[in-house]
Amino acid sequence: MMQCPDAGEARLPSLSTWLGFFAMCIGMFMAILDVQIVATSLPTIQSALGINPDQMSWIQTAYLIAEIVAIPLTGFLTRLLSMRWLLVFGTLLFTAASVGCAQSDSFNALLCWRVLQGFSGGTLIPLVFSAVFLLFPQRHQSIATTVAGVVAVMAPTVGPIIGGWITETYSWHWLFLINVVPGLVAASLAALLLPRAPMELKYFRSIDFQSLAMMAMGLAALEIALKEAPQRGWLGPVVLSLSAFSVIMLAAFTRRTWTSLAPIVDLHNFKDRNFTIGCILSFVLGFGLFGSVYLMPVFLAFVRGHNALQIGEIMLVTGIAQLMIAPFAVMLEQRVEARLLSTIGFLLFAIGLGCSAFQVPQTDTSAMFWPQVIRGLAIMFCLLPPTRLALGGLQDDRVPDASGLFNLMRNLGGAIGLALIDTVIYTRSTTHGIAIANGLLGGDQRTERFIGMPANEVVAHMPGKFDAIAQSIFSPMVARAAMVQSINDAWAMIALITLIPLLIIMFAYQLPPKASPGNH
Repeated sequence: MMQCPDAGEARLPSLSTWLGFFAMCIGMFMAILDVQIVATSLPTIQSALGINPDQMSWIQTAYLIAEIVAIPLTGFLTRLLSMRWLLVFGTLLFTAASVGCAQSDSFNALLCWRVLQGFSGGTLIPLVFSAVFLLFPQRHQSIATTVAGVVAVMAPTVGPIIGGWITETYSWHWLFLINVVPGLVAASLAALLLPRAPMELKYFRSIDFQSLAMMAMGLAALEIALKEAPQRGWLGPVVLSLSAFSVIMLAAFTRRTWTSLAPIVDLHNFKDRNFTIGCILSFVLGFGLFGSVYLMPVFLAFVRGHNALQIGEIMLVTGIAQLMIAPFAVMLEQRVEARLLSTIGFLLFAIGLGCSAFQVPQTDTSAMFWPQVIRGLAIMFCLLPPTRLALGGLQDDRVPDASGLFNLMRNLGGAIGLALIDTVIYTRSTTHGIAIANGLLGGDQRTERFIGMPANEVVAHMPGKFDAIAQSIFSPMVARAAMVQSINDAWAMIALITLIPLLIIMFAYQLPPKASPGNH
């Protein structure tokens, strides 16, 4: 059902509304940033707490599982607590969990606090995007969406440089303690400035705990399966078992929820064609956004040997491009049809991703500049118009649930994308390594130039194999070049996936035109 402009359209958002929305964006920024800055310092945390290397990834996985379970619950929690108090309680819980993480003296303690962090942080992300359509009249929603979008995509971009600087300047505890002051400020502003609506605690009695358990177990199993798939194999017994369990739980959850009179997550939003298409676009954006933010540090760390701070400085280009295009994006979003802008955005984003699929072992800052600029310019047009397509045509009471599902799709796209990227890197590196070694043995000059062999280098070898000295010199170079080519394969894969929206955007219906400023 489409929204029609009403008397509320005539009002202008007050300063307190904008400040309250700003407080929500602070909470979302903290939640997204926390994943990135912790990732840069996992070795430091491992050493400090004496954690086994094979357990380290659970510090991130525990957070992501809790977050992905919380995101679709945001609509229900908004009805239960109200937008204002959900933001306040969620931010305070996230802040308290951050302090708990900093004070942890064991792996188990840190894991428990990370679960609380992830769950509370997961509610903050969709809450911001639903607030765009609940707090602001239509002609101001583009500006609010841009602010939320810039915050959402800037956090993973600046995460490496913030995490690297904290790690090199202070102790790992400050990766968590930096959340305290912003968290208290955000909670205070939200309590004072967001609209005052009563909590509806009666909804607690209607919770379908069986559906909740099905959803939580299904999403958790899916996240763990995606985490394990690159190492254990997609057809390995562990991954297949987890995947089958996830499918069974989520199918049962969907069936039970679809027929419920008071569903904990309203899946009926998928009956709206634009919402479904918007969710697909969000899913694909997750592939490209999470994938690019992951592939760049992998290349810069393992191929170029840069530290976390240097990686963060290089990746700032994307964030700067996003900030520069933001005002222009708002202007276009108010004047150009959402389907056309989405098409341009995803096409440009795919080009930016594809430009990185031709890297060589010597690629560094200058060669990465323009692909980052293209991606930075494109991301806003992959986020703003699809958000409006998905949420702009829904009734207000459907927006919180829909926002949770919309953001869940982006996170699921990112999780699946990262699993596929790791699989490509692990499996293709061996194949490329063999091909490069054969090229060197055959005296192929193009292969020699690719791995960076000096022009005057003399390789002493018997027919068909290198001698021991040559192997010691070139084995590391071959391994590095093979990783570069497998990373290039991953870039090409996500670039092709990012073109998928071009096939489906045309099926979205046109949203009603925005009210012109003269009518307000």
